[in-house]
Amino acid sequence: MQTYENIDEKELLLKTKVPLEVVETEDDIYYHMALDMLSHITANNLQGRKTVFIVPVGPIGQYHKLIRLCNRDRVSLKNVWFINMDEYIQSDGRAVPRDHPLSFEGFMYRDFYDRMDPELNIPENQRVFPRPGREHEIGELVEELGGVDVAYGGIGINGHIAFNEPPEPDEKISDEEFAALPCRVLKLTRETRTINAVTAANGYIDYIPQSCITVGMKDILSARKIRFYLNRGWQSGIIRKIALGEPSRFVPASFFQRHGDAKLIITGYVAKPPMGQLR
Repeated sequence: MQTYENIDEKELLLKTKVPLEVVETEDDIYYHMALDMLSHITANNLQGRKTVFIVPVGPIGQYHKLIRLCNRDRVSLKNVWFINMDEYIQSDGRAVPRDHPLSFEGFMYRDFYDRMDPELNIPENQRVFPRPGREHEIGELVEELGGVDVAYGGIGINGHIAFNEPPEPDEKISDEEFAALPCRVLKLTRETRTINAVTAANGYIDYIPQSCITVGMKDILSARKIRFYLNRGWQSGIIRKIALGEPSRFVPASFFQRHGDAKLIITGYVAKPPMGQLR
């Protein structure tokens, strides 16, 4: 089994199979994403075209910066669609309510939609969230809109994109079948619940729901462009599996290697070897 713990930044950038860009700080990550989003929106606005993004809640710092830029420069989002990646599911099978502290929909309203100038804001019916029992609507909407311009996101500790968790070793699914998975409800892995408890609940894992709904691998991989951002120190291990290993369902983000316009933007500390940071 190949290991990556001692691969330094120079070797990572030299051998990567996915284009990588290294920025200096976490704040640079947020500015990079906000400016990238803004550039696509303004270019499409000039051409009278709609803009369709798949967007995450994690990273999150880009939204305040995008608000500031759009409000300052009077950039209209009236012809923009935000398709949120995922949401937590309660034990009763329903999405956590918007007022739940972990609700991704709630975050988007509190930290983005409610802060945008109403004259510029994304219309309500263009703020899209995956819903249990209506999973088919995401793929249908993407097709109706003519595809996704850019899929933005972060990457989980096990390489998941959105909440597309890698299968268990005994689960019978091929790489091709996994890459074609649509929007669906699924169980979260122990790894995801643990790391999310650390980042969102002060380590209280019991507070993290066990299930979720997520846009599919197909939805992300069919986007015209893919731009994913890594800003957590614990991502220095998984970035090496994604960038240097073979494409595999066991590391979902490794399928970016097969995409014609995918790019990963990482901080300098994520680029450093994981074991080197412990010395």
